[in-house]
Amino acid sequence: MNARVRGIYTTALTHLLLRAGHEVVDASTPIRRRFDAAFPTAPPDVRVSTSADRQGVGADGDPNAVERVRDLFTGVGRDAFGWADPTPPGAVLDGEVTEALGGGAVVRLRVGEIGAKGDEGGAGDNGTGDPASVEGYLPYGNVDARVETGDPVRVQVIASAAPWMDRRPELDGSIRVTGDLVALEPGSGTRVDVRNDEAARELSGMLDLLGLEPPDGWRAVWKSPAVDAETDELEAGLRRAVNAAEEMDAAVNAAGGVGVLDDPSQCRDRPIATPNDAFWVWFGRESRFALDDARREVTATMPGHHRVKAGTADASAGVDLAEALCDPDPDAPFPFAVVTETFGPTDGDTLRIDHGKPDGRCITLGEATVTGVEAGGSVTVEREMTGGGTYDGLGVAREAGDIAETTLKEGRWWYPTTYRGRDGTVRGTYVNVCTPVEVFPDAARYVDLHVDVIKHHDGTVERVDDEELRQSVADGDTPEPVAEKARDVAAALENAL
Repeated sequence: MNARVRGIYTTALTHLLLRAGHEVVDASTPIRRRFDAAFPTAPPDVRVSTSADRQGVGADGDPNAVERVRDLFTGVGRDAFGWADPTPPGAVLDGEVTEALGGGAVVRLRVGEIGAKGDEGGAGDNGTGDPASVEGYLPYGNVDARVETGDPVRVQVIASAAPWMDRRPELDGSIRVTGDLVALEPGSGTRVDVRNDEAARELSGMLDLLGLEPPDGWRAVWKSPAVDAETDELEAGLRRAVNAAEEMDAAVNAAGGVGVLDDPSQCRDRPIATPNDAFWVWFGRESRFALDDARREVTATMPGHHRVKAGTADASAGVDLAEALCDPDPDAPFPFAVVTETFGPTDGDTLRIDHGKPDGRCITLGEATVTGVEAGGSVTVEREMTGGGTYDGLGVAREAGDIAETTLKEGRWWYPTTYRGRDGTVRGTYVNVCTPVEVFPDAARYVDLHVDVIKHHDGTVERVDDEELRQSVADGDTPEPVAEKARDVAAALENAL
């Protein structure tokens, strides 16, 4: 199996892939230099890239290759969580327009058995008897016909989205076949996406040289990596694209075409075509440090390399500069104080609490004001509460002006939130059990592990949500070793409180 890897985890993942006996192709210049090796330019079986928020990676490609890479990446650390992608790039799906926005339409896609969890986490039985579905976004410029709420559509996924991010997969009303050397799209002739004029002229005549033609109504689009590819690699890439286009054509034509459909009865509950499988992996703090260890076997790596790079683009550039200027001590502690002083958060900043779930969702618990940062890794934040309702688990009325004080300690498997009235009276403390906390410049991030411990205002201590954790394990969302750690942490908190 061969893979192409891009993003902030590339060196570490390349090392892990090679060590596992796989091949890495189309490597970037820094990777070729670090590994002091020649990497082939062959088309990859699976493509790996960092998520837009740097919290993890996504991969798509041949189903067998995707499964092998997923097993490797989720094995990096116990707080690496992986999920099947219900909208893999290239999939052709039916759906219904549910909302018309300024620049495009929201489409409720029927994803069938792809994925795992119904409306909130992926696919499967959503408990209503309706076809499993997720939402996608169709820009108006990507479809020929006028699109209105209620319209049935058949679309292709052109860009997926990590399940923990607040964004929808991007859709298109026409069909394309992607490829790393050559892609096929509707049209005639040949298009070359290469800036080198001489190479572009050579590639434009490559179809005649290879003796291969796209199906009727399709045209070849040569991409930049094709410039350095050998003739046999170009032929293999083109042949693969032509075969994929013929299969896609057959499936779509048999279903009645793409775009806005004439009749809702044309919609199918299962995908029309799924040329790729895909998954997403979110790396927790322990996993990022394990990736540091893997990277350190290849090149100089500071403690917390991936932890810092996952924060912001500026922080990522700062890591590169620090490692270029000096040889970092691998045994040094993670420089939390330096990182927060340089990139944040600092006193007075606003910090989100991103409450991840084992099924892939991420819920923002709100924004709070930073009231204290300690060099040892603790950040304290406060929120002023609005009135109405009761505090979850505490059974105490929430009153306007109450203060919620949360202490987030980097690397700890739990964090407490204490609720106080305006007069300072403690109304109760809620302790979340979670994967090791990470405090990034704009958000604290972790995955909630369901079981929690509560200390009521009268001093009574209560452990809650063990059944939710048990069900999460049964559903395959929480690995048993992580669940066992959560139970141990909860037991220790019970005794300590």
